[in-house]
Order: sequence, then structure tokens, then C-alpha cells
Amino acid sequence: MVSFTQGRLEGLIRGFGGKHIAVVGDLMLDRYYWGSVARISPEAPVPVVEVESESARLGGAANVANNIASLGGVPLMIGVVGDDAAGKELRAIVEGSNLPAEGVLVDPSRPTTVKTRVIAHHQHVVRVDKEVKEHIGAVSQGRILQVLKRHLDTLDAIIIEDYNKGVVGKGLIQELVELAKGSRKIITADPKFNNFFEYRRVTVFKPNRMETEEALGVRLRDQQSVEQAGRMLVERLEAESVLLTLGERGMSLFESNGTITHVSTAARKVSDVSGAGDTVISTLTMALAAGATAKEASTLANFAGGVVCGEVGIVPIDRDVLYHTVLESLNHE
Repeated sequence: MVSFTQGRLEGLIRGFGGKHIAVVGDLMLDRYYWGSVARISPEAPVPVVEVESESARLGGAANVANNIASLGGVPLMIGVVGDDAAGKELRAIVEGSNLPAEGVLVDPSRPTTVKTRVIAHHQHVVRVDKEVKEHIGAVSQGRILQVLKRHLDTLDAIIIEDYNKGVVGKGLIQELVELAKGSRKIITADPKFNNFFEYRRVTVFKPNRMETEEALGVRLRDQQSVEQAGRMLVERLEAESVLLTLGERGMSLFESNGTITHVSTAARKVSDVSGAGDTVISTLTMALAAGATAKEASTLANFAGGVVCGEVGIVPIDRDVLYHTVLESLNHE
């Protein structure tokens, strides 16, 4: 998509340092059971996983914030958790990672969203989701906005991270966009289905292929249909840019000036796509905050997404790993 000089690459990566990014959305706890399979259950035709270890990680919008931190930024994650054991565990991980916990708000009316993955021999066996998808109430929405407004002057960008778990609704989206536009802040959006067309006037709108197909009622079978969909989204949303992620087919960037840029995937191996979208939106926003153009930011995000696809489970992108990955690519051009 973009060929960097080494100096430009170094300048952008260095510019990530200290950028303050708010991440507003659905906070989740990702729980893992790691083990092996040696037999099939006599009770049903399913594998028996012998658990060897357990772990818990930040998921959803919390994983986006974790990516911001690993890229050298200062995240402010804002969302809700339940007044339950999972909520306490998520807060403990946040605090243990030296991440700001001010925006991790407790809502006793709902449980903490937990995704539990069982992994055997580096392969997903099953995922179990514990969640409530009803929209948060006016009180919780007001608390979210209060936290954001307290920090608005110090922010370089805002990310809206929507997983349709109930935190991000139409009213909140409108408030966030108005705040960002009024204070001239970068605002990017990683949407899901329910609020797809509510993200008007954002800096970058980053849907994936499945979300776009469902929202527009089309199938993105070829380059022509992708370009038609991208142009339609830019016009309908009045977005500065739309970055459409297409899985193994890479990404397509559509800018409001009519420019369309395509890029092939940077993934060398795909072990697990979990969390790749989180990494893409994090890197994209950090790069924009560091002064990158939309094309430069999308290129860096593409490389970052490719790196984390090579890992099993949700892991954040490391700034130094990203730098050396892109530099290696430059050296082979």
C-alpha cells in the first residue's frame, strides 16, 4: 500500500510514544483453558480436553486498550463490568498491567462479558460466551461520557469499539462524534451490525467483509463489488476514510477524495485470527495520532494484524516487533 523510507518509518513508530487514546466500548474478560486431546468422550462424539493450564486476558475494548499500551501509547479504556468475580478479575488485570482503571465502571445490573476458549494442540476446540446484550441504562452512559469529558483535552484520539454487547448505542455514538469533532480529535470506529450506519462523520470507519455484506445486503465476491461497497459507505457515512478488511484478501482503503487503495494481507501464517481486528484499529489510530496519512496508517495496521494472526490466543502487537516486521519487508523490496 505504501513503501516507507526507513526514516519515515522510524519517525512514525517513535511518534507512537505517549499518545493518549480513549477506547470506548465493550470490555471483556477472555479466559483460556489450554490442554491436549488424547481420546473421544464415551458419552458423546466430542474430544476430551485434558486441561494443563488456565489463563485470563483482557478482551474486547480492553484488548484494544492493551494494544495501545503495547504500542507505546497511554490508553483510557471506558466501559462497564459487572459487580461479580469476573469484573474484579478484569480490574485486577488492568491494574496489574499498570493501565488506568478510572474508566472501568461497575454496573451491578449486568454481568461482566466473559469469553471462554478451550484450546488443545494450538487449535480452538470450543468457545463459550457469557454475556447480556441489552443496552446499558442512561446512568451508565452518563458516567462513560463524564470520564471521557474529564480527559478530553489531553486525548489525541478516540476509538469506538462496538461488539454489540450493549455499551455502544446510537445516542452514545452521536455524543462521542460530537465531542471529537468539537475538539478536533481523531475518532475511529470498529463497528458491528446493530449500529452500522450510526457512525457518521468519523475519521476512519473500519468494518470487515461480513459486517459490510450484512449491512448493505450484498456479497463482496470480487474487486468491483468491494469498490462499489466502499464508495457507498464513504458517501453514506460522510467518513473521511473507510478501511474495509477482507481477511485473506487483505484490505481496501477508500478516501473521501475518491482515492481507492488495495493491499494484500501481510500475514505469513495464520494460527488464530482472534483479536486481529482489535490490533488493526489500535495501530491505525495510533499511526494517525502520530501524523501518518490514511494510507500509511492502514499499511502499518495491515502489518500489525498479520503479526498477531501468527499467535494463538489474543495477544497485543509490540511496537518493536511491528517496526522490525515492516523494516524487514522494506529490505526485501
